[in-house]
Amino acid sequence: MICRGRCGAVALLLVVVCLVVGCQEATESKGVIGYSALSMKNPFFTIIAETMAEEAAQHGYTVQVLDSEEDVEKQARQIDSFIQQQVVAIVINPADRVAIGAAVKKANEAGVPLFTNDAQCVAEGVDIAGHAGTDNEQGGRKAGEAMIEVLGETGGEIAILAYPQAHSCVLRVRGFKAVIEAHNAEHPDAQIRIVAENDGGGKQGISRKQTDLFISRNPELAAIFAINDPSALGAYTALEAAGKAGKVTIIGFDGELAGRQAIKEGKIYADPIQFPKKMARVTIENIIKYLDGQEFEKVQLFPTELYRQSDALDDPELK
Repeated sequence: MICRGRCGAVALLLVVVCLVVGCQEATESKGVIGYSALSMKNPFFTIIAETMAEEAAQHGYTVQVLDSEEDVEKQARQIDSFIQQQVVAIVINPADRVAIGAAVKKANEAGVPLFTNDAQCVAEGVDIAGHAGTDNEQGGRKAGEAMIEVLGETGGEIAILAYPQAHSCVLRVRGFKAVIEAHNAEHPDAQIRIVAENDGGGKQGISRKQTDLFISRNPELAAIFAINDPSALGAYTALEAAGKAGKVTIIGFDGELAGRQAIKEGKIYADPIQFPKKMARVTIENIIKYLDGQEFEKVQLFPTELYRQSDALDDPELK
């Protein structure tokens, strides 16, 4: 689907862009792009924030970054603040794929284009100017393929650390289950059985607690699919404490530095890896096209690649 933006001059503003890593000096700018991140405690969103700021600066814009801390009400207030500041565009990673809809509608009514990246907003009646993110359902299928590499011949019990508030994670689980169901239909003697699916919150601490429940209630558990690297690392911590590290396989998702290091060390079997820098650059490119009245692809999804220990051993970024 092609989206056509609006034309017109943008008022010059003086702003200070404050990131977790520090604050940039105030400089004359064409305007401000407001970014409400899902969680700046997650390195994935730090990468997105930094890359968007760098890309925007090349076009004469600055990015103001706020951390929603996964709180949809806080994110709604941040969107209101951006509207009051008369930013030229807003970018969000929805803290809740549906509940954020009311705040998005306010931006629509104010005439401020709102873009999403990583996760999509699926609320009814909203106008999302553009989205750049991972093809999460495809990534979920890749995770399913990795699980079959591990359990395809023998079958076994598995659990899922989900995060249903994020549309991206819902799609990952959907793709994963589709591959597992197809395998089970073709291999009745090697069934991979999903015995539990709990909300790990996309966080290491919560996922550790949920994994404790998995292994206490399912002593024959063979593997876990975690929807992101923090969840996978939380699962590993729980397994290690229970003496089950190496006995229960973990499939993660993301490919951030800590996750790839864990794959190299054999703590995680594999990750479908995402490309946050690419989605950040494309988001800014699309905002510029929108402001210049140029055509652009409204929804752009980037496929994942399965990253295993063999890839990690050749990864120059790892120790």
